[in-house]
Amino acid sequence: MYRIRGIIGLAIFLGTALSAIAATEVPTLDFRPKPRPATQATAEIRVASSNKRFDQWVKSFRKKAAAKGISPGVYDRAFQGVRYNTYVVEKDRNQSEFTKQIWDYLDTATSDTRVRNGKAALAKRRALLKKIEKKYGVDAQIVLAIWGLESAYGTHMGDIPVIESLATLAFDGRRQRFFEAQLIAALSILQSGDVRAKSMTGSWAGAMGHTQFIPTSYLAFAQDFRGDGKRDIWSKDPTDALASTANYLARHGWTKGQPWGMEVKLPKGFDYALSGERIKKSVGDWRALGITRIDGSKLPDHGRSSILLPAGAKGAAFIIFENFHVIERYNTADAYVIAVGHLGDRILGGPAIQTKWPRGEKALSFKQKKKMQRLLTRKGFDTEKVDGIVGPVTIAAIRAFQASLGLTPDGYATTDLLKLLTKRK
Repeated sequence: MYRIRGIIGLAIFLGTALSAIAATEVPTLDFRPKPRPATQATAEIRVASSNKRFDQWVKSFRKKAAAKGISPGVYDRAFQGVRYNTYVVEKDRNQSEFTKQIWDYLDTATSDTRVRNGKAALAKRRALLKKIEKKYGVDAQIVLAIWGLESAYGTHMGDIPVIESLATLAFDGRRQRFFEAQLIAALSILQSGDVRAKSMTGSWAGAMGHTQFIPTSYLAFAQDFRGDGKRDIWSKDPTDALASTANYLARHGWTKGQPWGMEVKLPKGFDYALSGERIKKSVGDWRALGITRIDGSKLPDHGRSSILLPAGAKGAAFIIFENFHVIERYNTADAYVIAVGHLGDRILGGPAIQTKWPRGEKALSFKQKKKMQRLLTRKGFDTEKVDGIVGPVTIAAIRAFQASLGLTPDGYATTDLLKLLTKRK
């Protein structure tokens, strides 16, 4: 997945294998973990065209693939019928600069329909999920929630040929290094015999299967839980995909039985400078400050934790534990992690989020976030970068600016904040 932080949203797919690359190549997109192709047939959305430069690139890339251990026969079979896909390029170049507010995202991600379908999936797959939970030590509802968010429990896995989409994106060159690495990984998967090229389909950007693994993550974490000799994350049977997701989380440090987090009630006069993922305290410390569960009961002790305010002081507050950060390895958008955890809780019968969101607040666009960063830095509140990503440094700068005006220093980027900065040039 693309590695993005905060309320901005997308992350490409899954896996630490791309972290070093994606750290410098992060687009700003909607909350969706990855855009999906439209529901029409692949033949309609493919819009493959004759492109002599692309065809020449495919021939030249054959040598690079061979140098990485891909046999000529595998390469040639994989590229049979592959053409330059203009739909893929259009999706890559025209990603929306606007982002959803967290409440809009959660309305869809943890909707009653998704919860109801999750409960049905749990009832149907309970024995399988328990076996996976026992082997990998990852709570079943979290694996189930990721499945629900990534492909709506296997109903929207994407139907674009992965080799074609990755080759098109590698040739296009906007993130060449990343997509070439994914293409080599995809060819390695074909060479292993786990899947045929015809069956290797996914999203426009190459995310595959029930839980949308990218090829490098597949190579690192995919599992053959059915024991048939293949790690099949594409078939109607989600067994291997769910086990692969559990393995991914386990390998990144999941602690069984520890919640991702929970909604909390903050006391009057709470020091908002203590919120944020970088501030960690013991549960005892948070209790001493007067923080309780949302129903007023005592906080359970699951170790060092942080207070997260994804919509600032006017929205819901959460205490988050180490498992929150494990889910972040799948997708670093806070909204995505909250959605996974909350959907899992709801599937098990937990309540909806109790605190009302500030629904009148409009989301800042990518350009507006960059403008905000420029203005903050110009006024002496250094954001270090002007990249449109509201990460910890920018949040700290916002807090400092808010405090200088006597405002609640919750670090939340809003249109009102941008107006204040604009007025005070």
